[in-house]
Amino acid sequence: MLNRYIKIIDWYIIKKYLGTFLFTCAIFTVVIVIFDVSEKLDDFLKRSAPLSKIIFQYYAGFIPFYLNFLSPLMNFIAVIFFTAKMADQTEIVPILSGGVSFKRFLWPYFIASFLIFFVTLIGNIYIIPFTNKLMIDFENVYISPKSDNSKSQTHMQIDKNTYVYIRNFDNIQKVGYTFILEKFNGDQLVEKLMADRIVWDSIKRKWNIENYTIREVNGLKENMTKGTRKDTTLDMKPVDFQVYDNIYSAMSTRELGIRIEKEKIRGTGVMQLLELEKYKRFTYPLSAFVLTLMGVSLSSRKVRGGVGLPLGIGIFLSFAYIVSIQFSTMFSLKGGLPPIIAVFIPNILFGALGVYLMIKAPK
Repeated sequence: MLNRYIKIIDWYIIKKYLGTFLFTCAIFTVVIVIFDVSEKLDDFLKRSAPLSKIIFQYYAGFIPFYLNFLSPLMNFIAVIFFTAKMADQTEIVPILSGGVSFKRFLWPYFIASFLIFFVTLIGNIYIIPFTNKLMIDFENVYISPKSDNSKSQTHMQIDKNTYVYIRNFDNIQKVGYTFILEKFNGDQLVEKLMADRIVWDSIKRKWNIENYTIREVNGLKENMTKGTRKDTTLDMKPVDFQVYDNIYSAMSTRELGIRIEKEKIRGTGVMQLLELEKYKRFTYPLSAFVLTLMGVSLSSRKVRGGVGLPLGIGIFLSFAYIVSIQFSTMFSLKGGLPPIIAVFIPNILFGALGVYLMIKAPK
């Protein structure tokens, strides 16, 4: 059934596309690993990182992260390289001269780009967060450990009526110091708990409050209770106080969604980061379609000098695409641009450029 719609020339283009893309990925993997080993070797030796962790933890996370990050560049290079080569060998002219429209000529490209889009999307949602966690956990121990891992002066709203304050939190010991919890009924304070320390019990998955005082307010009446130790369940966990870089990229998509819902209540100031990370996972794979359209339209014309000129232009445009993603991210974080708009701007701009190039492409 599929062969009725996909002709021999379609299969030829699809195989060329995917084969060149995979080959480009392999080349980039070798290059980035060699450069990274030369840069990080001193850190590995200085902190005696085990070889098994370097291979199966750090590079098991490093390679998927950078392949995903550079996938627009590799995709664009692959499309331009083999399409420009087809044009240089006068393979495209007979196809278009035989009555095939340029839109029909694009069909096998978009079939192949859909496969890349689908794999990238699944990776962004399910695989990359897990491999990112492997890499980040390794970096935090063997490459750039933080001398001070405490988060200071944390104010947080954990539900509609409950607010907490922790002077500083040590993520290694899972201990918070100078803890205050306040409960309100509307605008009226009904309970205030103050404690010297709050400790996370990983077995019971509860908090232990030490050396505490509870002040209960009922109208004009007040009641004070003191104690040395008390177990309590609160809607917060040690992960809420982590201060490592890129921590949200290591969260699963489900954890990210839960964190966003909690952040709507807590208002700790990280909503932009959370939403950017969430939306990027779904929109970044769209680059497969955008850059494929641009690449084919740009390189399907036979030019003097072979594949060199289209390839150079393609590398420049793919870097421009990646840079535009970083700029839109910064506009969102620093300029207040809504994250949903920020993540779509690069695809909209370069998609429009791709449509323009398609209109100007040889028919």
